[in-house]
Amino acid sequence: MAKRKLAEKQVKHTSEPSKIRQFFASEVTHFVVGLIILMFTVYAALSMVSFFFTGASDQSKIEGVSIFFPGNIPGIENWTGTRGACLSNVLMNEWFGISTFLLLLFFALLGLQLMKVKYFRLLKDFVLCTSIMIWLSVALSFFFGRFFRDTAVFIGGKHGFILSDTLIQNIGIPGTFFVILIFFVIIMIVLSRQTIPFIRKMFTAKVPGIKVNEKRTRSEKPEQAGWNEGPENTDLDINGKTGTEDPKANVLVVNEKEEDNPFIRIEDKDVAGEDDDRFEIIKPVDEEYVVPEREPEETPFVIVRNDEEEANELLEELGVYDPTLDLSLYQTPPVDLLKKYEQADQQVDMEEQNSNKNKIIQTLENYGIKIKTIKATVGPTITLYEIVPEDGVRIAKIRNLEDDIAMSLSALGIRIIAPMPGKGTIGIEVPNKEPQIVSMQSIIASKKFQESRFDLPIALGKTITNEVFMVDLCKMPHLLVAGATGQGKSVGLNAAITSLLYKKHPAELKFVLVDPKMVEFSIYSVIEKHFLAKLPDSEKPIITDFDKVIYTLKSLTKEMDDRYALLMKAGSRNIKEYNEKFINRRLNPLKGHKFMPYIVVIIDEFGDLIMTAGKEIESPIARIAQKARAVGIHMIIATQRPTTNIITGTIKANFPARIAFRVISMIDSRTILDGPGANQLIGRGDMLFFQGSDMTRVQCAFVDTPEVEKITQFISAQQGYPTAFMLPEYVGEDGGEKAPGAVDLSERDPLFDDAARLIVIHQQGSTSLIQRKFSIGYNRAGRLMDQLEAAGIVGPAEGSKARQVHIPDEYQLEQILNTLKDK
Repeated sequence: MAKRKLAEKQVKHTSEPSKIRQFFASEVTHFVVGLIILMFTVYAALSMVSFFFTGASDQSKIEGVSIFFPGNIPGIENWTGTRGACLSNVLMNEWFGISTFLLLLFFALLGLQLMKVKYFRLLKDFVLCTSIMIWLSVALSFFFGRFFRDTAVFIGGKHGFILSDTLIQNIGIPGTFFVILIFFVIIMIVLSRQTIPFIRKMFTAKVPGIKVNEKRTRSEKPEQAGWNEGPENTDLDINGKTGTEDPKANVLVVNEKEEDNPFIRIEDKDVAGEDDDRFEIIKPVDEEYVVPEREPEETPFVIVRNDEEEANELLEELGVYDPTLDLSLYQTPPVDLLKKYEQADQQVDMEEQNSNKNKIIQTLENYGIKIKTIKATVGPTITLYEIVPEDGVRIAKIRNLEDDIAMSLSALGIRIIAPMPGKGTIGIEVPNKEPQIVSMQSIIASKKFQESRFDLPIALGKTITNEVFMVDLCKMPHLLVAGATGQGKSVGLNAAITSLLYKKHPAELKFVLVDPKMVEFSIYSVIEKHFLAKLPDSEKPIITDFDKVIYTLKSLTKEMDDRYALLMKAGSRNIKEYNEKFINRRLNPLKGHKFMPYIVVIIDEFGDLIMTAGKEIESPIARIAQKARAVGIHMIIATQRPTTNIITGTIKANFPARIAFRVISMIDSRTILDGPGANQLIGRGDMLFFQGSDMTRVQCAFVDTPEVEKITQFISAQQGYPTAFMLPEYVGEDGGEKAPGAVDLSERDPLFDDAARLIVIHQQGSTSLIQRKFSIGYNRAGRLMDQLEAAGIVGPAEGSKARQVHIPDEYQLEQILNTLKDK
């Protein structure tokens, strides 16, 4: 009890200085202080400008008056009053004269820095402004001081007047001039990189009448391969050894054989005419190249007007192309549309942390494992304990104690990372007893997200260290999301979409949303004319029908090929280079060029599509995943059944970035992450982000359905495009355009007649009936049912109900079948 009171007293004692630090670190404090500094700078500058006009009349009145307590002096003419007259007199006369304006410039930069209006390197600017101010004060007094000696104004201030007079008395006028000139050159060297080449050019200028022979032979080339040029038989130093040049060209003989130089090639050779063995060091020799001189040919001078010149003229006349001008009044959703969760207690539960620490130490000691140090990093839902074991302890021994540590802590989801990547520690992740909610509002409002430069930023949540975790979809370039039902997969997809809606303009980004469940993405249908893409003949912007999915994916492959053709035509390697050229008027729209928005394809319940359509779905997805990165098409696919027949080798190979929410078995975890870990998560948004060899544990940000509704309603209330972004119509292999859902009865299935008779006899339009009777798969049975609908034998699908049968008897059916055979 006494220890707990002592800990509470320590926490209370340490909280007071933290509040003071928070006050001085506050953005509001910085802004107010910066504004005060900026206003004072403007006031001082105004008083100095007024000094040029009113200083002569005011000086006699303020002589001997304190700047801090000037009192009320009548007759002051300075624009800024008595205090401004005293201040300008000090700055102009007592200090550095006109050059004091540089000091005011620095204070203005400091104020703007604190206000976060502009960013500067303050230390460098302070040194630079101070140096120029001091030099300019002396220079003005030296060059112009004699014109103002009979006045009350010191143009360089008293500092410049006294220092220039002191220099003249000690080194004379010429010496003072050269000192001022040298410091001027030093300042110019700091300000401009072109100063040194300019000075070198002045000193190396050719003198008329003197010829310099610059031609050298191969053996006369100085400092070749690290060797110094010199006369023959000159001693050279190599790591402290002395040597002499051999009469042979490019050969150095080292007198001592015991040690060699590791940076040069050394060969043992017998030198003819010598009794002792010597090392010979062979210097590398460059080939001598001779460029033949050609006499200039007389060619006609022709002015050719190229596309670059036309583009420059257009750029100068019209400016850069702005793709957002079509919706120039569009505003991104405000952050206050998102719910802010007030956490009851943000303090670290020291009692829980100490208890967990002692239990971990005790459990390891029970198995003969002693540790040197242990430290804890507390996150929103997980605490990471990093331990350093004693020397001689095998890491595998600690890794095998995962279940024992979990039992001692009475916790679910213990995960041991042995060793921690990039650290000399072993990590033990333990769930907190009271996990905190990571709100989407805290992620979107964070400085990291607001100042992000990512092309397609996706803010997923917070790490164990409570840091905002963001990724760039363009660099992944595709994402696979998997997890058991109810573990946060749908919330993760909504978080990804929300991140992009808060960061991109409708002209820069389009979504293709595939939702076989028909309920997950329906909330986004209202932003169809802003952010969604669809096929030309589709009525709904959210794709829910399996056939539509296939045609949409094939249409995306055509869009991909069309974009690659434009990239090749423009000589660009990726969409970023292409759009940069288009914005700068380097590409002509009359030649088919256009601004390309990013397209993000999000597929929910990918497992249902694979089970239904199989290779018809997997093939276009694999093709898009392999090639579409360069043209700005990226995919996010999600499934709640992470089995090997759904997440196949082809899918895993093309989706290197993966998110795993909690799964039931280790087999599912290995399917997603190629290793365990996802089966040890605690659920409710707890996830692992895997890319390459890096794995990060993240608490996914929570965004609720009402929040998404507010965002989509805010966007839909603004002016949008006339229609959704239209994808190209898919052209089949036969060259004819096939509308999605169209059925060609000339290519009927061999079982078509038998299936028609079965349906009419049973008067039940059921796909499962065809499957059972003919022992065929769901895909083939579904195509048979589509052909029966096209022939008018059955009606359209009515959800889970069986289709209506339009043919009452077999006699009428035979007439229809005979008619189809005659065609």
